Amino acid sequence: MASMGRFTVGSHVWVEDADVAWIDGLVEEVHGDELIINCTSGKKVTANVSSVYPKDVEVKRSGVEDMTRLAYLHEPGVLRNLKSRYGMNEIYTYTGNILIAVNPFQRLPHLYNDHMMEMYKGAEFGELSPHPFAMADRAYRLMMNYGISQAILVSGESGAGKTESTKMLMQYLAFMGGKVESGGRSVQQQVLESNPVLEAFGNAKTVRNNNSR
Repeated sequence: MASMGRFTVGSHVWVEDADVAWIDGLVEEVHGDELIINCTSGKKVTANVSSVYPKDVEVKRSGVEDMTRLAYLHEPGVLRNLKSRYGMNEIYTYTGNILIAVNPFQRLPHLYNDHMMEMYKGAEFGELSPHPFAMADRAYRLMMNYGISQAILVSGESGAGKTESTKMLMQYLAFMGGKVESGGRSVQQQVLESNPVLEAFGNAKTVRNNNSR
């Protein structure tokens, strides 16, 4: 939460907006804990300092791959970065060792083919663009090198794309596990074919997504 006295006339800020969540602007006047802000949308608003956050004017328009590099890791800063990357068809972004995925609502097969898996195989974490394969490879390497069990938590609201993200992780781990065929099917095929069965447990119909079986 912003603190009183943090902003001065001319400060670049983000302020809450009922229509678009956050809009940016310049502080025009300061009256105690009330700020008069001239927004880039053209309107002028009065806001309490508790609903205003500083804006990083030096961040690249294309955003950053790892949001720990943002000057301000607050809600408007995070949303702005994700929106900037999404506009460039970059649907994955790191926050340290956390991967944030934004549902593209379209199929992107070029992101998940064998060539892409080969690229991430053994690559240092953070060396390549953010991707579920990077997360899976890191967990796989830690497990193989140190013999310690690993867990990857996939979290998000209904319809966010958790199932697809899980499929990508399983695809990569199956790829790394080898392709020895059993009964005419590769290890990779067998693992991926088990996914619908695993999904059937604990899933239910919601207002946004019908996951029931």
